[in-house]
Amino acid sequence: MVGVIDYLPLSPDETDLRPLSDEAWRDGYPFVERMLHDWNAGIDRFDDDGARLVGAFEGDELVGFGGLNRDPYTTENVGRVRLLYVTRPHRGEGVATSLFGHLLDGASIWFPRLRVRSTPGAASFYEHLGFAPVDEPDATHALPLRPSPGV
Repeated sequence: MVGVIDYLPLSPDETDLRPLSDEAWRDGYPFVERMLHDWNAGIDRFDDDGARLVGAFEGDELVGFGGLNRDPYTTENVGRVRLLYVTRPHRGEGVATSLFGHLLDGASIWFPRLRVRSTPGAASFYEHLGFAPVDEPDATHALPLRPSPGV
C-alpha cells in the first residue's frame, strides 16, 4: 500500500534521479537516462511556456515523475507527455494517474492537444486517460484539450 504521495515540481539539479534511472534502464526504458542527459546538457530543462516536470514523493523518496513540454516532433503548438515513470513498488496504486493529472492541470492554456509515443505495454493506460490512437509521425496517441476551430 502506498503511503501519502506529494506531487511537487521536480528539478534533477536538486533531486537524485539515479535510482529511478537505474531501475528504468534495467526494465528496458532508456528514456530516463536520456532525460538526465538532456537536462544536464541544457537541451531540455522543462522551462518553456507550459512545460513542467513533476515528481511523486513518498516522504523524501522520489517514486515517480512525469514531464510535459512542447512536442519537438511537430511544428504545431502541441504538448507532449514525456517521461512518465513510476517505480515498480508503486505501480498499480494510482501514482501515474495522479502524476498525469498534475501534468494536465492548466495545460490547455498552452496547448490545444497533447501527444504521446507510448510503448505497447502502456497504450491501454493512455487510452484509459482519454488518449486515442493516432496515425501520426512520432506519436501513438493524442488527447484534445480544447475543441478544434470550427467544431
